[in-house]
Amino acid sequence: MDTLPIKQRFGIIGNSPLLDRAIHIAWQVAATDITVLITGESGTGKEFFPKIIHQMSPRKHGPFIAVNCGAIPEGTIDSELFGHEKGSFTGAHEARKGYFEVVNTGTIFLDEVAELPLSTQVRLLRILESGEFIRVGSSKVQKTDVRVVAATNVDMMDAIDNGKFRQDLYYRLSTVPIFIPPLRERKEDILLLFRKFAADFAENYRMPAITLNEDARQMLMNYRWPGNIRQLKNITEQISIIEKNREISPETLMKYLPEIRNKELPVLWKKEETAADFSEREILYKVLFDMKKDIFDLKKLVMEIMDQGFTAENLPKDLSHSYHKLFSDVEEPAGNNPTIQIHQPYQTVQEELQDPEVFEESLSLSEREKELIVKALEKYKGKRKFAARDLGISERTLYRKIKEYGIHD
Repeated sequence: MDTLPIKQRFGIIGNSPLLDRAIHIAWQVAATDITVLITGESGTGKEFFPKIIHQMSPRKHGPFIAVNCGAIPEGTIDSELFGHEKGSFTGAHEARKGYFEVVNTGTIFLDEVAELPLSTQVRLLRILESGEFIRVGSSKVQKTDVRVVAATNVDMMDAIDNGKFRQDLYYRLSTVPIFIPPLRERKEDILLLFRKFAADFAENYRMPAITLNEDARQMLMNYRWPGNIRQLKNITEQISIIEKNREISPETLMKYLPEIRNKELPVLWKKEETAADFSEREILYKVLFDMKKDIFDLKKLVMEIMDQGFTAENLPKDLSHSYHKLFSDVEEPAGNNPTIQIHQPYQTVQEELQDPEVFEESLSLSEREKELIVKALEKYKGKRKFAARDLGISERTLYRKIKEYGIHD
């Protein structure tokens, strides 16, 4: 299928295969009444696809409405979507139709659908399954014929794991999923979009269009664009208004790309580190690093003991048992004041201190993970909810790990 006519009709710019794939799926499902869930990062242009689906469907002559679920207060969203009866709550001076009633025979676009309260999710599930709804403050069941297209920039599986979104509603909404790729996966489209935005702003502000030299073009394409197309458009507008020189260099462009050097580094950064923020891998890494530090400190202490000539008799009581247990090759000659003789040469100890990465203890991630889970379950006497919270993982993940490792709690 040639997607060019659709792009021209709806003002979509780009030649990326991933973008063409999303447009093709939208065109295929438009002729049906299938519920569609559009996913993708903020600023990728998800709002264009419900329009494509509606305008190319048999419902194109019916009403279309876009609702931002995250912008409506939780206390009034049921009334907005499903309507209410007079006197059903303070301020309800007259009956009011909701969006699902007004848009009958048309299409409703629920943007940021993951922001819906759980109680509203139950009502939405009923409409999707039976087309039935009840106004707030009423007991009368009403019918509606509405096609639902939803969108979100949230990881829905994480939302389900955290109890913020109903699993049955997710599967009902995502009968056909459409993924909109981020701008960093559409590098071939970045310059096309920049030229289009630059030309539009030049016309709007009646000034020459800005251009990029070769190095600036490379910088623009290599930037990660966390804000996607929306960020690119805003930056193009800023440069068009502020810069007098209409040919933009990398030095000029860098002033408008926030933290460009840091954004390109493959590091994991979190604004706040709490117990809930740690992933399973981070927990294991922390355990490994702590073990390495303990072993290094222990070797350093052994060397100090050897330098000071400690004997078994004058070795501190809190360390005596540990060192006898640690070194299996200790000789105790006959006599009342035996000297601890460690066969490992002093030079070898020094060499190992210089290379703290070398140690023989098993560092299997799976073994450490299992050990952590067992300790957490023992600590909370088998109460998985508290164990999962202490480990910084969801209960769902903990159940899966318990089954995977065959742990009996």
